[in-house]
Amino acid sequence: MQEQSDWAAHASFMDELVASGVVLLGGPLADEHRVVLVVEAESPDSVRTVLARDPWSETHLRVDSVEPWTIRLDGRARR
Repeated sequence: MQEQSDWAAHASFMDELVASGVVLLGGPLADEHRVVLVVEAESPDSVRTVLARDPWSETHLRVDSVEPWTIRLDGRARR
């Protein structure tokens, strides 16, 4: 991924989302073409709005789906 155009701008944007608490977890899947992000957001539309500001939006990044998720198990609190 780092070799792709505008990597630094994209990485900076994503780091800002992590720092602001929008992105909780994220990274590429094994095929390294798809990425999963776990985000804290008001709605699927707000996720799409935020990701549309990414420098990679519509060039290297395409949002296939935004799925609401109910977390019932969370081991992070034990750390």
